[in-house]
Amino acid sequence: MKFAKSERAALCDALELAGPEAPTLCGDWTTHDLAAHLWIRETDPLGAPGIVAKPLAGLTERRMSETKARWSFHELVERVRRGPARLSVFAFPGVDEEANTVEFFVHHEDVRRAGDAPAAPRELPDEVEDWMWRRMKLMGRALFRRAEVGVVLERERSAGAAGQPDTVRVMAGGEIVTIIGQPSELMIYASGRQAHSHVRLVGDEAALARLATTELDM
Repeated sequence: MKFAKSERAALCDALELAGPEAPTLCGDWTTHDLAAHLWIRETDPLGAPGIVAKPLAGLTERRMSETKARWSFHELVERVRRGPARLSVFAFPGVDEEANTVEFFVHHEDVRRAGDAPAAPRELPDEVEDWMWRRMKLMGRALFRRAEVGVVLERERSAGAAGQPDTVRVMAGGEIVTIIGQPSELMIYASGRQAHSHVRLVGDEAALARLATTELDM
């Protein structure tokens, strides 16, 4: 599957179309901030650790500011488009698909669905949805680790499809919330973009309310 490669290009196209000051779904980040994040994640060994290690987040923010000052938005986007440096771990064979498929998809949607006129979900190839579903089953417990209710994920079946729905229970609990949607939309929800995901939630009101207050992130 080459989705990470094509999604990198599509994300860069979306950034260019939006311009440097457009909003994203990444908090108060603009598209320029997002481009700096993407470049640092793949190419800056000093700034990248703060993306996952909160004590180092301040250093990452400084590196983002320095990166934005060093290159114009359009040059930065082109650097992201060209891919990681030759010695970056992201340049190793096989790493791109595993490390960047979700990253580029979610951030592409961060651009597409932001602002006053959010774009509708895309219809992704079956092989991409299958890959996302496998990843959701693998990562589900970690993604919903803060949930105080049981969580079941259900892959939405296409219209007219026969058979039992494909489900996975990612969190145990007495109160259960079932989240139903395409795997890509479940990924959007689990990555902390709940309000911008196209899913259905089934459960009693108390459980739904508790899940609604859960902080989710990648």
